[in-house]
Amino acid sequence: MKKTMRQHSVTSRLKSLALAFGITLAFASCANEEIAQNPNGKDYDASLTTFSTGDPTTRTSMESNGTFYWESGDKIWVKDDNGAWQQSSNAPTEKTASFEFKVPGKFTKSSTYKVYYPGQNGNKDQVSIAANQSQVEPNTTAHFGASGDCGMADAAWSNTKNGFAFALDHKAAYLLFLPRTSNTILQGCYLTKVEVNSDNDITSTYTLNPTTGELTGAGTGKQIIVSTGGSGAYANGFPLTNNATSAATNGAYVVIKPGTHILKIRYWVKDVATGVEGTITKILSSAIYDQNKYYNITANLDIKNYDGDKYYMWDAQQNYWAGHEWDKANPWQPVLNGNSNSNYARNNTDPRYYNESFTNGADNKATHTSCKDLPNVNEMTWYAAKGEPRWDGDELWTTMGHLYKGGIWFKKKANISGYNSNTAYDGIDWRTNSGGNSWSVYHILPSAADANNYFYLPCLSCYNSGRLVSVGYGAGYWSSTAYPMGRGSAYSLSFTSSDIYVFNNSRYIGFRADALFE
Repeated sequence: MKKTMRQHSVTSRLKSLALAFGITLAFASCANEEIAQNPNGKDYDASLTTFSTGDPTTRTSMESNGTFYWESGDKIWVKDDNGAWQQSSNAPTEKTASFEFKVPGKFTKSSTYKVYYPGQNGNKDQVSIAANQSQVEPNTTAHFGASGDCGMADAAWSNTKNGFAFALDHKAAYLLFLPRTSNTILQGCYLTKVEVNSDNDITSTYTLNPTTGELTGAGTGKQIIVSTGGSGAYANGFPLTNNATSAATNGAYVVIKPGTHILKIRYWVKDVATGVEGTITKILSSAIYDQNKYYNITANLDIKNYDGDKYYMWDAQQNYWAGHEWDKANPWQPVLNGNSNSNYARNNTDPRYYNESFTNGADNKATHTSCKDLPNVNEMTWYAAKGEPRWDGDELWTTMGHLYKGGIWFKKKANISGYNSNTAYDGIDWRTNSGGNSWSVYHILPSAADANNYFYLPCLSCYNSGRLVSVGYGAGYWSSTAYPMGRGSAYSLSFTSSDIYVFNNSRYIGFRADALFE
């Protein structure tokens, strides 16, 4: 997966696209000493001072041929000569490159005033960066004003404008998500939302601080979700038909608080035909997201595919359906839950049959390629008991040509305190002693700060007497250790959405023998 992050200054450009935006950079004009004394004959309200935008040549420009716009509902705030907050009494009713904001209060020609744009849901110098943002079509920022876009500017008298001129300096940071996929299954799906999780606050109410020139204040909101889609062609969300980056196809924008953040991004994808909706998770390293800049974040949504040839009876020489896997010319392997085939191994004359070796009370370790390098039973107990297993019912994956979701995040062994291959979590060596236990599964996902300390195991289930059972609902993974107190069974790690088990199971079952543990 190639992931790029590109930053751009909003004062020079907010986006590298020719489209209409919900961000405004403006100039203003006012009267002489007070607007009530203005004799210039223009259509002014005598109780209001007019702040108007400047010419296109003097506005802050975007990259390429894009232009900044004020959006419907935008208003500005200014403190007048009495120190009283004054809000513009009017607002644009449609997208516009220039606008005359009319502000009540007393303003003096020789003074300089701080102009505040707190966004459409802000008030005075208070900015609310929304935890729930909404974009109705790709490649538009019309939602920025409602999402928390904000800025400040110094307004000084301009004779050419016969008023106060200002150029807005934006104080939020902006993310542009650009997903793509070459996966033919996903190319029939839609992006329904983008979930942004941070190790620190990115959404809350903040203050436009004229002293620091920044947003100040500590919030508690660490998650922002932008919903993607509206009506017509985008009623189901944004399409994922592109195998190359295309903002016009599915570009999605998010307003966040500037700062240094570790971000965990969950792209929510839906197959409209089947109704299956789930996530594809990407972790971004710690990075600085500056105010007045936007960042391109690209992601290849080629979700993880798990082979169908990793099902084995315990320590067998060949996989459960060797030579007749689901994608071979003469397939025996069932690919849907509940389906079965009778051509599975029945005795030790078949190399697909389990390893029958056994010595009572000894470490009966696997000897064949299928299982010999898997974690032993002691290690399995550390993952289950101390690996903080966390259920994820939304992460998407594929196997044998079908889309599924459901699995568990486990801590990597390097992050499990006390991890020891020679003894189980309880201090006993289960390789030579009988053991077995179960534990509850957490239903809280790893945080953005902690996400890289985990790995994922999907619910790939198993084959039992030739029947495929519970893919997407449960899982069974062989260890390299046979049960020391009874012939015909071996230790495995298995789980559902509620519990995780390390027990001995019949060597006859076709669990996964997979090098997925980290």
